[in-house]
Amino acid sequence: MSSGRDPAPAIDEGPTEKCGVVGLSLSERDAALPAYYALYALQHRGQESAGIVTHDGFQQHQHIAMGLVGDAFDEGDIEGLAGPTGIGHVRYPTAGSIDESNAQPFTVSFKGGSLALSHNGNLVNAGEIRDELGDIGHAFTSDGDTEVIAHDLARNLLEADLVRAVKRTMDRIHGSYALTIMHGDTVLGLRDPEGNRPLVIGELEDGYILASESAAIDTLGGSVVRDVNPGELVVLDENGDGFDAYQLVERDRHAHCFFEYVYFARPDSVIDDTLVYEVRRDLGRKLWEESGVDTDVVMPVPDSGRAFASGYAEAAEGVEFAEGLMKNRYVGRTFIMPTQEARERAVRLKLNPIRSTVEGRTVTIIDDSIVRGTTSRQLVSLVREAGAEEVHVRIGAPPITAPCYMGINMATREELIAAEQDADDIAEIIDADSLAYLSNEAVAEAIGTDRSNLCMGCVTGEYPYDIDDEGTDREVNRPVIGDGGL
Repeated sequence: MSSGRDPAPAIDEGPTEKCGVVGLSLSERDAALPAYYALYALQHRGQESAGIVTHDGFQQHQHIAMGLVGDAFDEGDIEGLAGPTGIGHVRYPTAGSIDESNAQPFTVSFKGGSLALSHNGNLVNAGEIRDELGDIGHAFTSDGDTEVIAHDLARNLLEADLVRAVKRTMDRIHGSYALTIMHGDTVLGLRDPEGNRPLVIGELEDGYILASESAAIDTLGGSVVRDVNPGELVVLDENGDGFDAYQLVERDRHAHCFFEYVYFARPDSVIDDTLVYEVRRDLGRKLWEESGVDTDVVMPVPDSGRAFASGYAEAAEGVEFAEGLMKNRYVGRTFIMPTQEARERAVRLKLNPIRSTVEGRTVTIIDDSIVRGTTSRQLVSLVREAGAEEVHVRIGAPPITAPCYMGINMATREELIAAEQDADDIAEIIDADSLAYLSNEAVAEAIGTDRSNLCMGCVTGEYPYDIDDEGTDREVNRPVIGDGGL
């Protein structure tokens, strides 16, 4: 959805994930420091703000600040967050403006106690619910959809017990969400009925953790228990001894975001029982099978293209895999250049060709996606200037032709190069000798699920939820499990 203001353009044209969430319930230590380390492991999911809220059994403590995790916290901040339960958040905005009012976790104090909420995803009916709550006296302090969830849940907690309240809120909110919630000193995890955003349960030596990705659990020396099921509520025991699970909503099919596997998630994470790294290698193999071209060398665009290129080269049998672009790791996603000319020139600050890999040779460049095409054109130009005789581009995903409404900061249709151009046209625009994408079917096969269980709205223009002026690939899903006493 709208970001609230137009951010200055960055040289990295790729989509950006909205958020990473974490929740902990421990028995022998404060939750703040483990939450801090877990957020570090999820830093790739959001670099705009970071926050942790804890509860010591009597009161809530919080520290939320703009910037990267390492900049947002110092030792004193962590020491001030007392209590064995807590939730955390890293943010990149797709709904709500870019300021501290929308940084998370979002906290609410009400007659029923304290409530804190961390959200990864995007609601498609937040405006409607905001208006309804406003009409009955709720005052909002931000323009983000997370506050909408918090207010609705707080209202329901005044009228029902915890599980019933969550179920009522689930019945009202539509869209993608993986939530960690803290009501008093009780930590909850909730995943939307479509399973669009990931959420996993882990066990530590002295408690349990909920996190967007398993890499956060690994960082803390824990073990993965399982993924939170789509439509499931998980309630961690307050003493860190275990958890209870409630399947509140079920669907006949789901809408897992395929881009988690292609781009967003860390390659060492396991999502829905599938190792992301192996999916990307298999996507590379399938890319060779569908559109392989014989060249002297296969090279990735660092870092996200590396696993694809490895699988592609392995399937090609005999084609050399080599690094042909060196990344400046001190130029991050948020590096800003004010003009188009400056942004194109700034690509050289981020990536520099390794001449010995490409000079006098035919080259295949492997990347995860093309969004606007600007970076791709500059990469091809860099490789040609370094002496490549031919430059072919292969993409480990289908062409992105439509915006995302499920929590990814994607470009508009007018900005998407594939919205109106086919592969041959785009190859000419970026000055490549050839360009090919991966098919939708190959993506589903590599992930290991039926195509109907994937959200590919940014590829097909059809979404799992009814969105104004957009298509849907299914009847508008509503809960198929009734209140059942809830």
